[in-house]
Amino acid sequence: MQVTETHSEGLKREFKIVLPAQDLATRMEGQLNEMRAKATIKGFRPGKVPVAHLKRMYGRSIMAEIVQEAVSEANRKIIADNNIRLAGEPKLDFDGDPEAMERAMESMGDLSFKVALEVLPKVELGPMDDIEIEKLVADVPEEEVDRIISLLSEQNRVYEAKGDDAVAEKSDKATIDFVGKMDDVAFEGGTGNDVDLILGSNSFIPGFEDQVLGMKVGESRTITVDFPADYGATELAGKPASFGVTLKSVAKPGDLTIDDELAKGFGFEDLAKLRESVRGNIESDYNQASRSKWKRHLLDALDKKYSFELPQGLVEQEFASIWRQVESEQQQSGKTFADENTTEEAARVEYRGIAERRVRLGLVLAEIGEAAGVKVTEDEMNKALMERVRQYPGEEKKVWDFFRGNPQAMAQIQAPLFEDKVIDHVAAQAKVTERKVSKEELTAEDDVPAKTADAA
Repeated sequence: MQVTETHSEGLKREFKIVLPAQDLATRMEGQLNEMRAKATIKGFRPGKVPVAHLKRMYGRSIMAEIVQEAVSEANRKIIADNNIRLAGEPKLDFDGDPEAMERAMESMGDLSFKVALEVLPKVELGPMDDIEIEKLVADVPEEEVDRIISLLSEQNRVYEAKGDDAVAEKSDKATIDFVGKMDDVAFEGGTGNDVDLILGSNSFIPGFEDQVLGMKVGESRTITVDFPADYGATELAGKPASFGVTLKSVAKPGDLTIDDELAKGFGFEDLAKLRESVRGNIESDYNQASRSKWKRHLLDALDKKYSFELPQGLVEQEFASIWRQVESEQQQSGKTFADENTTEEAARVEYRGIAERRVRLGLVLAEIGEAAGVKVTEDEMNKALMERVRQYPGEEKKVWDFFRGNPQAMAQIQAPLFEDKVIDHVAAQAKVTERKVSKEELTAEDDVPAKTADAA
């Protein structure tokens, strides 16, 4: 096999591969002789089928296998001889003289094809101690713990039936049946039976609960509302609807109880232990919010720190993934680029920049992780996989088997684990300063596009 580099520019390489006719013939002969020893064909004794007969019957399919094997062999040779790291699948080009290809398929002429590929750029890593990040820290206010405890108590609040002639009042629990219609036609998801509704909780469409107030048990009433413009179901968003509502029963709220008995209902020894757990959960949320912010700043610093040519194949793949998401969100929301005060052309430019950022950061983080020997353990993978499996109750084994039998799916589990480990490695070397802030500042959304904030 002859491998000749024909083009080298930036990260792009092209090679010409030639497999001489004699090599093709030798490989064909070897395959046919192996087949002859095993072949059982009617009219011939086992192991006695003429090679010429086998070639007439199976020659084309055998040669197709030989060509595929030659392609794999060529790719391995290109990588090994040139010490390169591929940035994507090589592209093959068998275009040429059809007669020459036909002769090659008959082992009568050389097999010639081209391989075009992109290589990963070499990332020269520098010191990380010049990276500065600010870590926001917030104390857990006691009133926040009190608020959560009150919500838990509300969940356990006891309601007492008010009787058959009762009237629905604010804070009551109303049990209702309803049928939602739009243009006098019932719509999907708009029907419910024996639904409990706490009046004043604002858990239904705005305006719905207010019109239930004053209803008597057994009374039926038509309620008219407008779905919010940002309602999740685009076919309902911003449109008027009517609901035929029947009040089945009403119950008044009992007193809120915040004591040891409440804590025991949630599996804790006493109220102090419940408060301790709530505080710990809030601290965990605060820590996650803080990490999200300083991680974004760290990634920004890495993005500015490194500049190199990007494999356009990877950029195109990332851009295509982002653009599919953009189009899907537009279809679900019914919004257009004009609604976002932009154009498709401008949006494409913006999202291509995001794709380039992701690819650049992905390559930098991969290089840092490799240099630092960062590994994701089997236990860490199993823990993350179990968290994913729990999202599909009743199908746990099916989901587990899917991931375990699909290397690409497992890579999706591994990637964020690896990234977080590399981020921690960089943060350990960076200059980190802490700043005390309020809960509001810590949890405030950063004024950056969500897709830009995505890491790598």
